Amino acid sequence: MKFKALTLSVALGFAMSLPAGFAQAQQAPVAPVPASPEGMAAAMWDFTKNPEFMKDPKKFVPWFSAALEPGFYTALGMQSMDPAMWGYMMNSMMNPATYAAWMPLLTDPNVYMKWLAAGMDPNFYTAVLSQFTDPGKMMRWAMLPMDPKLWGMMMQGINPGMYMKWMMSPLDPRMMQAMITPMNPNAYMGWLGAMMNPGSYGDLWKGFLNPALPAPATAANPWGATTGYGAPAFNPFDPNVWAQMLTVPGMPAPAAPGAAAPAGTQPYIFNPFDPNAWSQIWQVPGQQPAAQPAKK
Repeated sequence: MKFKALTLSVALGFAMSLPAGFAQAQQAPVAPVPASPEGMAAAMWDFTKNPEFMKDPKKFVPWFSAALEPGFYTALGMQSMDPAMWGYMMNSMMNPATYAAWMPLLTDPNVYMKWLAAGMDPNFYTAVLSQFTDPGKMMRWAMLPMDPKLWGMMMQGINPGMYMKWMMSPLDPRMMQAMITPMNPNAYMGWLGAMMNPGSYGDLWKGFLNPALPAPATAANPWGATTGYGAPAFNPFDPNVWAQMLTVPGMPAPAAPGAAAPAGTQPYIFNPFDPNAWSQIWQVPGQQPAAQPAKK
């Protein structure tokens, strides 16, 4: 019976290590801001959601308010003594959505613009500085030695149930999932998909380098069809573009922009190894479209 139970637990852990998010990495949905310090402390264990409090000043203010509450730290202390929370944290760190959640902090200009606007907003400073002068917070910190939550956390040292949880933690499905995930190929494919997804780098990049979008045919776009520079920009995230980087010997030359391509002609692809292509990327204002070389 014990062997069957162990086998069932291993099978359950392996099944839980194959979530759909690993097969196709997507951004984690934005969760609502927790209303209590305890809920805010629980949100800190999820690495797919806790960057949200640093991306938006409007979410940073309630997080900062909760971080100054004594209940925030007593809740973190109680949660840190639960092995299930550590398994929850490890699984969130290995989730490909973590990459998409953290990278906008470095690559999304909208994040910097929000903080720049908050830096010029007196309401933001008032909301932050008022947390230090809140008499209710000062009273809760003064009464902390008599807080039942603090004594409950301190009495966990003599609670046999806590030690039993740690003894049984190797059979916890969350712990088993965390141990099996490094052996799951879908986890690495999910991380690779998250790194190659322009949406992982913020809202600005979601429509950038997207092979599904048509090429704008305007003179303002140096890669448009009316400027003589051909079709859309080279997309390093598209494997098909890499396959068409070099023209196959014997193939006809690409057709001029705007003209119908004959059968068997490869589309024009921006070649980063061609210095002439780099010199014609940016068009000088008022410059006429580049003339196509005459066919010999």
